[in-house]
Amino acid sequence: MTVECAVRDEGSRLIVALTGRLRLPDVDPVRLRLIKCLAEQPGAVLVDMSGLTVDEPPAMSMFAAVARQAASWPGTPVLLCAPDDPSRGMLAGAEFHQLRLFRTLAAGNKHAMVNRQIWPALRDELLPLPGAARHARNLATEACLQWGLPHLVAPASLIASELISNVVGHANTMATMTVSLLSRQLTIAMRDGSEAAPVPAARPVPVDARTGRGLMFVAATASSWGWLPAEGGKVVWASLAR
Repeated sequence: MTVECAVRDEGSRLIVALTGRLRLPDVDPVRLRLIKCLAEQPGAVLVDMSGLTVDEPPAMSMFAAVARQAASWPGTPVLLCAPDDPSRGMLAGAEFHQLRLFRTLAAGNKHAMVNRQIWPALRDELLPLPGAARHARNLATEACLQWGLPHLVAPASLIASELISNVVGHANTMATMTVSLLSRQLTIAMRDGSEAAPVPAARPVPVDARTGRGLMFVAATASSWGWLPAEGGKVVWASLAR
């Protein structure tokens, strides 16, 4: 890998300084590092490109892919800070029109602070025990009623129950459940300590099967769902339109 990624915490924001020469073989490891930053649900991720030289322009599409993921979940703005050099010119194409681009890290920081949005959220730690599903349903119900969304109690409770049941049945680790309210959606996220990707059933599940339907129910109930790798595990999330 020819690019180094240095991450530092600036309170509500994460700063990712990229240094080196960006080539196509660097795309996957750099994208993974940025995705893991998103999994922490910061207020913003600022990418400092001042020390980055782009040797292969197609590699820049990685930033658009990360921004699309951020818009889907967790709603974290990704701000690219690139000086007036060739790399900035590469980001001026139509395929990058949705990216937020700043000439300096200070300008990006200022934008993040001025436009900071704090969304309400409820969070709790769950043990990998059978009673965790009930606890998860209660937290989802509490969030929906607290935020005036009684019509989402049933689907949110179902999603929460299935996500934690997946943790209990497969990951068998502690889990952190977060219910957050964004401008257009209610999102339920379950973070566990297993790096194994969640895999929906690949074929029809027998009627008498006791397991295998969890992610099928989540996919059928949620308006969107997905997962992200995180430090020491992963986050599986599902959203419901408000």
